[in-house]
Amino acid sequence: MSINLILLAVSMFIWGIGEGMFLFLQPLYLQELGANPVEIGAILSGFSAAMAIAHIPAGYMADKIGRRPLIWLSWGLGIFAASFMALANTLNTFVIGLFLYGMTFFVMSPLYSYATAARGKLSVGQAIMIVSVSFNLGMVIGPWLGGMLGEQYGLRIIFYYAAGIFVIAALVIAFIKPQPVEARLPSHTRLSVLKDRRLLTYLGVLFFTVLALHLPQPLSQNYLRNEIGLSIEVIGRLASFMGIGVFLLSLLVGRLEPRRGIVIGQLAMGVFAFLLWQGNSLFWFGMAYFLLGGFKIARSLMVAQTTHLVHPSNIGFTYGVTETVGSIAVILAAFLAGVFYQFSPPSMYIVSLVLITISVIAIWFFSPAAQGSHLAQPDILSATTEEEIC
Repeated sequence: MSINLILLAVSMFIWGIGEGMFLFLQPLYLQELGANPVEIGAILSGFSAAMAIAHIPAGYMADKIGRRPLIWLSWGLGIFAASFMALANTLNTFVIGLFLYGMTFFVMSPLYSYATAARGKLSVGQAIMIVSVSFNLGMVIGPWLGGMLGEQYGLRIIFYYAAGIFVIAALVIAFIKPQPVEARLPSHTRLSVLKDRRLLTYLGVLFFTVLALHLPQPLSQNYLRNEIGLSIEVIGRLASFMGIGVFLLSLLVGRLEPRRGIVIGQLAMGVFAFLLWQGNSLFWFGMAYFLLGGFKIARSLMVAQTTHLVHPSNIGFTYGVTETVGSIAVILAAFLAGVFYQFSPPSMYIVSLVLITISVIAIWFFSPAAQGSHLAQPDILSATTEEEIC
């Protein structure tokens, strides 16, 4: 494993601690600020929209000028957004900070591209999994710490701590090295990516799958707080199990054919929805949040699969398109979760179980592994480094 991938993983671990402190608890904080379930769903949809806006431009820029400048920009914006949320004292101002933080997710395209190029002898899926697992190991600590602080001192204080932790993560990421920018041949234009029928089919399957897997998530913390009566601290501890689940599930699927790994993640999310719906004890709720890691596993592997369908010079742009499609699915899922919760809280779990069942069948028949791949070998004419461009 290269030193750059190690630095990336360490920074993501630290960032996961900071983000984990508030990510799972922000629906509860929105409720404290006066938002009802439908409004929370709409706000979280807007958050996902902010995530979606910059994915394709970021992927394009990653292929054009390099990945490192965009990674640095995202880390800086994250520090600013967390500080803004910490200082906000009304729902409207907090939502502005939340949307600013959502925009930092444009980093996923250059981040995955950077990890792909820095993977050494690892497969693309393994490299992306390392980044994802590192982040989610931080998520083991973050929700527990955020829940403890939120219970004792109020939820607002966790955003101050998160901003400080983000600064430490930025100091680590500052040491990653630049990477070459791959030259493209005339036949490998970005427009050609959007004309590929197999890629477009797969993106449709990915959209439906992410929608199905995300639907039971956005308001589960509110469900446990309002319907079950759990404390903020207990909910934070439960959320910590997700990071453990990502780590252990990644060990399970790491050597499997990617399509099988995606299906395992989908099935884990199906059990998550069922246990939240039918569970009646902390043991079952803890098991549910452990299996919530299946979403991260499935989504990471689905993103990695797109590299089988494009030329290496278009990887950043393709990751951007893929993340945008996934983010749009998350937008719709968050809104639908709010609507279903308002109608009947358990309904969001019942509907998601039906959709997950359909998505498993779709992935099995339409993933690149099922269709075969036509990944072109890199026929690079020339390359320049980011330092020569910037």
